[in-house]
Amino acid sequence: MSLTLEREIPPLFEDSTGAIRVGNSRVLLELVIRAFQDGASPESIVQRYSTLSLSDVYTTIGYYLRHQDAVEAYLNRREQLAESVRQRLLSVQPDLSIIRSRLLSQQKQGNSNNNEIAE
Repeated sequence: MSLTLEREIPPLFEDSTGAIRVGNSRVLLELVIRAFQDGASPESIVQRYSTLSLSDVYTTIGYYLRHQDAVEAYLNRREQLAESVRQRLLSVQPDLSIIRSRLLSQQKQGNSNNNEIAE
């Protein structure tokens, strides 16, 4: 019996937004790699993201280990993009902490009014 060696293509695809997904799932490459960097085993990553196959996770991690510089550059670009989206949302949305404080104040006033009526 002989073993046939084949080159494996990483199970990664780029979606229409430019995000890289793993296998036949919608799971982002950064989620798999960050979980691995945080010490998660491939098995626990598959438990966390049930649409992934164990072989796809192992192959993805292997690809990352062989191409760390390129993958880290991609992850950094994604983090920068996420930060710019966060900043854009902050500039458009009101400060939610102010709204939350106002709602909590109104809730407390409502509760105190209800207690006065009950007495």
